[in-house]
Amino acid sequence: MNYELYLSLGSNLGDREDMLRRAITLIEERVGAVQRVSSFIETEPWGFESEHPFLNAAVMVLTTLSPIECLDATQQIERELGRKKKSKGGKYHDRPIDIDLLLYGDLKLSTPRLTIPHPHMYEREFVMIPLREILPTTSGA
Repeated sequence: MNYELYLSLGSNLGDREDMLRRAITLIEERVGAVQRVSSFIETEPWGFESEHPFLNAAVMVLTTLSPIECLDATQQIERELGRKKKSKGGKYHDRPIDIDLLLYGDLKLSTPRLTIPHPHMYEREFVMIPLREILPTTSGA
C-alpha cells in the first residue's frame, strides 16, 4: 500500500539549492516516488542565531515504507549529505541538510524516536508555507 508522506527540507550551509535537489533525488531513490515539490523559500534560522539563512521546501512522496523506515532512510540521506549531528534538547545549529517527517497519511504516532504529525510544524512558518503549497485543496465555496 502507498502512503502519502510529507517531508520538510532545509539547508543553510554550502550550495543550499543544490543540497535540496540532491536530497530530493535521494528521497526519490530510497523513500518513494516524489509527487509534489514546493517552491524553495529563504527563511531566517529558527531557534538559534546564525548569519546563514535557510532555504526550505516541502515534498510529498508516495511510499510503501513504514514511518520508522522513512525516518531511517531520511537520516541516512542527511548523514551522506554531510549532516554530522542532530539537534538535541532544543539546541539547534547550522546544517547542510535537515529532513523532517511531517505527515504520513492519516497516521498519528508518538514514540521516543518519532512523532507524527510533527509536533512543532504548526509553529514554524518555514515548514507551513511550503507545506500549504503542496497539500491538496478541497474545491467548493
